[in-house]
Formats: sequence, C-alpha cells, structure tokens
Amino acid sequence: MSAPSPRRIWLCADDYGISAGVNRGIRDLIARRRLNATSVMVVGPAVSKDEVTTLQAAVATNTHCAIGLHAVLTAPFHPLTMHFKPLAGGQFLPLAKLLRVSLTHRLEREIISAELDAQIARFIELFGRAPDYLDGHQHVQLFPQVRDAFLDAAKSGAPGAWVRQCGRAQPFRHGLGAHKTQLKALLLDGLSRRFRRKAARVGVAFNPGFAGAYDFSQAGDFAALMRDFLDGLPDGGLIMCHPGFVDDTLRELDPLTDQREREYTYLAGDGSPALLAATRTKLR
Repeated sequence: MSAPSPRRIWLCADDYGISAGVNRGIRDLIARRRLNATSVMVVGPAVSKDEVTTLQAAVATNTHCAIGLHAVLTAPFHPLTMHFKPLAGGQFLPLAKLLRVSLTHRLEREIISAELDAQIARFIELFGRAPDYLDGHQHVQLFPQVRDAFLDAAKSGAPGAWVRQCGRAQPFRHGLGAHKTQLKALLLDGLSRRFRRKAARVGVAFNPGFAGAYDFSQAGDFAALMRDFLDGLPDGGLIMCHPGFVDDTLRELDPLTDQREREYTYLAGDGSPALLAATRTKLR
C-alpha cells in the first residue's frame, strides 16, 4: 500500500512593508524555502521600489511562493484615499474602535470599498500584477460591513485571487496565554463563519482552515505553538506567522517586536523542516 500524500499548507508571513527589518527577515525565509507566502501592506513605510524588487528576487528563487495584499484599515497607518472616514488624528481608527463601529454598522461601505480598491491598485502599481490572495491586517477583513466591501474589492480588483478566512480546524489547546488566545480564537471563529458564507455566495475562494493566533504579549515557545498549529490543520490550510528583525520603525508602529525575532529564529533553524517532515506536511 502506498503512503498517503503529504498535506500541503500555506505558511504565510504577514506585514511585509511595515519595516525594513521585518522585510529582511521575511525575504531570507522565502529564499530558504521556509515560507511560501507573504502579505504586503502597501500603506506601510517600507514598500519602496527597492523593497519590492528585492522581494520579487527572493520569490524568483522560490517559485511556489505567493504574494498577497495585506489590507490595512487600522491605526497607526494612514489611508490612501482622501475622503476616508472615520479617522483619529488623520490615522485609521484603532483596532478595538473599528470593531465597535463595524459591529454597530456605523461605517460607510462605499468609503471602505474605495480605500480597498486603492490598496489593490497600489499593489498592482508596485508589483505589475494583481495579488495572489488578499487578507487583512489584524483580521479586519472579517468585520461586519468591512467583509462585504472586502469581498467585492477582491472579486473586482483581483479576479482569481483567494481570500483568508480565520476559522480554526479545531480548538487551540496548549501554550502560554491559552485563555486569552482561546477568547481571540473564538471571536475569529464566529466572524469567519459569516465571512465564509458570504465568500461562497459571491464565488470567492478561501483557505479551508487557519492557525497562527496566539497571545503575542507572551514570549511563548514557538516550536510548541507550531506543533499545535499543525495539529488538525487540513490540506490547503494556512498558518499565519510574523517573523522579522526588530528595528526602530517597527518599535514605533507595532507592539509585536521581540516575538518576531523568536519566530524568525525557529523558522530559519532545523526544527521547522523537521516538524513538517514528521507531520507529513509540505509547503504548497
């Protein structure tokens, strides 16, 4: 009897474009074939032509690596469109406030749509093609009102691209900060159910399973976390990660700093390919 085919997954590094240090770490892992996807935030400060060109060069050595759009609608970033609202001091709203106003249906879909269209257009301008897939910084693509605009923008601006849903294949069970992680995962599960239904209704493909959410405020053992992420993840599933090197720009923009270097160290080391082999998993 022949051995079963290996499970193939996406291992996706978010936040390309947030800083030069993060970009450098992601490119190195792509060149090592330790990642097969990265999501680019086109409103980030590190999306110069040189940063895009060097990413394309890394992907050229790893031809199965996808490049997606990391749509951004939260502070401390600024919109591309002139009339975007609501804002806070010229920036997008903080995450918690955006979630509240979306849950109470106080967003204007046309304004959200225009900003997402502009971010897709900026991606096409930078890379010379549409993104392979689309997701959202801090999972904003799942939020009420945002999800409809997001799916419309994906279908019209990037035909053939898939989108990220964030529903787990099975509950998270282990690791530091498990209670906080579980609450976050339950929220993502609930938001993702509606997102999947809407995506299926409009004919937009999405990943069948998701992992990678954990309490970023805890140091954590990323090797143990990766074992949990892989446990029960279906073929075609996606693991989100945030590797990179810390620099001053990152410190100014994002609270997730040192943990990025811990993720990079694990993914660059021998443990990552060994775990994939032990679990009969391959990057797509």
